[in-house]
Amino acid sequence: MAHDVPIRSRLCAAAVRRCLLAATLLACSTGTTLAQSLAAKARESGCVDAPRVVEGAMYKCNTAFGPAYFNVPEVAPVEKAPARRAGSPTPSVAPPANLPRVDAATQKGRDELRRKVLQDELVAEEKLLGAARAAYADGVPPLLPEERGQPQLRAERIARLRQSVQLHERNIEALRKELASQR
Repeated sequence: MAHDVPIRSRLCAAAVRRCLLAATLLACSTGTTLAQSLAAKARESGCVDAPRVVEGAMYKCNTAFGPAYFNVPEVAPVEKAPARRAGSPTPSVAPPANLPRVDAATQKGRDELRRKVLQDELVAEEKLLGAARAAYADGVPPLLPEERGQPQLRAERIARLRQSVQLHERNIEALRKELASQR
């Protein structure tokens, strides 16, 4: 029985090669991206023979444990945009005639409201950052009772606190950048 294992593994390797060959042949007729994803899905599923189309994008193959079904989404052909020369301006397109217009006073009011909302968010984030820094305590927060004798729990809490501080710092940076771009 011990010598059966190499024979099985050679048979499986041969089946995978057949599957890859079928996917390669499919690539010649339907596009390489679909074939690559088909081959990957067949490999993932443990196919021992070439996958067959069941319906649409659904395929069936045999595995060591019985039949396996899997989907391979069809890849839409990608249209290439025409190449632009460096330095050439982008062509401007006139807005549609039926597009509603906003007068300057209304737009100014909207801009002021947006700036006010961003400033309020900035103040709130700064308060949250202060609280997060206090809880983090420069990486040495007070020991909690459930953390005694469990350094892993303490390390996880310190990592969460550090992430919280970093998140609030990034949010503040983004809000300041957004407010600066409005002026």
